Amino acid sequence: MPRNSNIGPKIREFRKERQLTIQDLAQKAGLSVSYISQVETEKVSPSIATLKKIGAVLEVRTVDFFADELIEDPMVLPPGLWTRVLLPGWEADVKQMVHIVGNKRMQPFHTTVPPGGGTHENYSHPGEEFGFVLSGILTLKLGTEIHELKTGWAVYFSSLIPHSWENNGKEPCHLIWVVSPPSW
Repeated sequence: MPRNSNIGPKIREFRKERQLTIQDLAQKAGLSVSYISQVETEKVSPSIATLKKIGAVLEVRTVDFFADELIEDPMVLPPGLWTRVLLPGWEADVKQMVHIVGNKRMQPFHTTVPPGGGTHENYSHPGEEFGFVLSGILTLKLGTEIHELKTGWAVYFSSLIPHSWENNGKEPCHLIWVVSPPSW
């Protein structure tokens, strides 16, 4: 886990707000007490799948562990106020384009994937995704299929399909990605 990621302290904060002990959280998430303790003290870096389990128990989205403080919910949000999201193992600059407060049904991101960057490993989750390549080329793996998405290309798929993406090109790839329902 990157230093100063604050994921562990945020988990601890959410856990205490819900008046749960480490034992309670571990049991409900199907994890060991020692593992939860190591996550909270940032001695280990949890996977996205593990964060989803913890988030389900704490009733928070995975992005809540990574995002800066989301206090207001403006209808118009200039790029300077987008929230940077740091996801373990992801080599990309991911910015949430709206504050996810309340009952929003979509979660849009502006993502810049440097050459060689990406998720590299398959993941899946409930919902649907839409992506639009603004510039560059993105290699998208959907199940066993591989797609080269070029500038101006769009994709729409079920998030239940195991997927990963990477930039195999020589230039950064800029894209808009929308996840529904919000899950990060």
